[in-house]
Amino acid sequence: MSSFRTELIISPAAFQWGLGNPVLTLGSCFAEVMGRQLAENKLPVLINPFGTIFNPVSISQLITQSVNNALPTDVSNSLFTQRYGCWFHHNFHSRFTANSQEALQQQISLSLNQTNGFLQQTDVVLLTFGTAWAHRLKETGTVVANCHKLPATHFDRHLLTTQEIAAAFDSSYRALKAIRPQLHIILTVSPVRHLKDTIPLNQVSKSTLRLACHELTQRFGDVHYFPSYEFMMDDLRDYRFYQPDMIHPTEVAEAYIWQKFSDIYLNPEAREFITEWADIRKALVHRPFQPESPAHRTFLENTLGKLEKVSQTANVSAEMAEVRQRLEKTK
Repeated sequence: MSSFRTELIISPAAFQWGLGNPVLTLGSCFAEVMGRQLAENKLPVLINPFGTIFNPVSISQLITQSVNNALPTDVSNSLFTQRYGCWFHHNFHSRFTANSQEALQQQISLSLNQTNGFLQQTDVVLLTFGTAWAHRLKETGTVVANCHKLPATHFDRHLLTTQEIAAAFDSSYRALKAIRPQLHIILTVSPVRHLKDTIPLNQVSKSTLRLACHELTQRFGDVHYFPSYEFMMDDLRDYRFYQPDMIHPTEVAEAYIWQKFSDIYLNPEAREFITEWADIRKALVHRPFQPESPAHRTFLENTLGKLEKVSQTANVSAEMAEVRQRLEKTK
């Protein structure tokens, strides 16, 4: 009898890391999904410090700017824009906004500085490419990360080529390796579909991103590809794994892709901790019918004991404080 499912099997990577290795996630909204999974499982992570960025050229530019700890002086002024009395910057998400250009510059400089500090100790950078469709500011010809709802007449829509993606990545790669030679980079194509581009053009975009990732992994030995797009399209391959918008993966799909990611890239000690931590997390969200009963107090004491045990491996001080507070209420 033939199988009703094509499961994607990936062997564990030769390069793996654990709870002591900081990770930067950067890119599309799927970078936040993966970053959140890392954070919830107590791995040190900095998640999308510049907000959601979809195209790979802008992602690479932000990495280079973070390493240099400054915006490029030649085009930075032209990339500031004002709308509804607020200032924005075309290289950054709309969460970066202020009432003056100077105040916005301070916000951006702070974020670049914080990211630079994190990169100084980062062991892994996870980049999620969302789309190969990009917009160029007509005034400068510069690829921008965010149009900030300005009229389309300000921009030229452009399908990035693999050569453009590779050139931008090459600059960011060399900048990263200059400050962190042992760093590894994981590339992935976001499984979130961009249906506003139409289904055919979304596929052109994703195909371009996938080809670019392949070429980069062939060029650099410490650049790896994680097939989140393939897990969604070919392994899960069912609309029940999509949210009602038919675009974003469900929590079940995200958990499945995370499990595959951890099986491939996390070392045995980290995977063992995550299994143990999953049981503790279930205990932490448990709410009893009789919170002042002796049985519940025993349950809390056991949970605290488990937390004290894993505290030697991960920072669980907030969870321990919560359990102690709940124990006080049982007296």
